[in-house]
Amino acid sequence: DETRRSEAESVTGGRKSGGARGSPGRSRYNPRNGDAEPWAWRPSTSMMDRGPIPPAFFLRDTAAVARDLLGSLVRSSVGGQVVEGIIVEAEAYVGPHDPASHAAERIGRTPRNKSMFGAAGTAYVYRSHGVHWCLNVVTGEEGFPAAVLLRGVEVVRGAEVARARREHREPLGAGPGRLCQALDVTGSLDGHPLSLPPLELRGGWDVPDGAVAVSGRVGISRAADWPLRFYVRGHSQVSRGPKEITRGAL
Repeated sequence: DETRRSEAESVTGGRKSGGARGSPGRSRYNPRNGDAEPWAWRPSTSMMDRGPIPPAFFLRDTAAVARDLLGSLVRSSVGGQVVEGIIVEAEAYVGPHDPASHAAERIGRTPRNKSMFGAAGTAYVYRSHGVHWCLNVVTGEEGFPAAVLLRGVEVVRGAEVARARREHREPLGAGPGRLCQALDVTGSLDGHPLSLPPLELRGGWDVPDGAVAVSGRVGISRAADWPLRFYVRGHSQVSRGPKEITRGAL
């Protein structure tokens, strides 16, 4: 399958060191109020200004964006309450040729998925099964529907606010529904530019390849085995999903 092969190549070999992700705004971690545990790839020193992720970051291959979003910071100031989380799990939906996409060729453009056709770096927010909101980041050229589903965050600021929103249920950010509850993301943010408040994606921490696992995607029936789910191996805020695919099998 040429499509699958090309996506697997982007997973294993398409990411260059540095690149858009290494632009100004990168920072390192300083624990705040005991909200989070330190990780080896998140040293103890920090920079105060992380800054928004530049638009060019999102104009790349969707699988590469998904992998490189690991370690980035998502900041919500919805309702005037700030909650920040480090992205630890993300899943790519790579275009009309992807049968699991909401904008697959058999579906086309609809009122529900119209934000997927918008500018890179904007939010595509939808309700799953009429219950949970899910937050996606649009990628690629405008008019080409592709996006990255954010599946897991580690809350590093505003944990008490997030816990109240989650009615003190744990985990706080493992899974797209919990993530949206913790950040107070709803359909009102569909189409929102993620460089602006009240919902922003900002430069964060570089996660080394050795800490990143790849697997098939979660909760879908079509193309579930495509290797387009990326996550920080062993992290407590990663949702349950398929078994990790070894690099040699990609």
